[in-house]
Amino acid sequence: MPTWTLHTEFKFDAAHFIDGYDGKCGRMHGHSYKVKMTAKSHKLNPSKYLKSDDMVCDFKELKWAAKDSKKGGFDHGVLNELMPDNTTAERIAEYIHKETKNRIPEGIDLTVTVWETDNSWVEYTDQDV
Repeated sequence: MPTWTLHTEFKFDAAHFIDGYDGKCGRMHGHSYKVKMTAKSHKLNPSKYLKSDDMVCDFKELKWAAKDSKKGGFDHGVLNELMPDNTTAERIAEYIHKETKNRIPEGIDLTVTVWETDNSWVEYTDQDV
């Protein structure tokens, strides 16, 4: 079966605090987050910008979180104001995953990796691995 796996990475800067955390992460602070998106599909699809079935999904849709927070993304925003859940790295990855799945065609296996620092990251997928 043919398989295409799309990869893209982007960064955004944002502030947050972890509500209820007993330590310095409970206070407002910021990170330069790095995100890797991996989208795997057994078929090609159209997109909002290309009507023919020639892509797994559009890179623009995968990179929505890199947009300015005033334009629907996370960049230079306060994550506690932009997300319904607590802003741990795990919840950020889960939220980006869920929001991205709403923007891309059905049937794509999506994996989201979020680096909070150079040596601390989390990977999220809704598939059994």
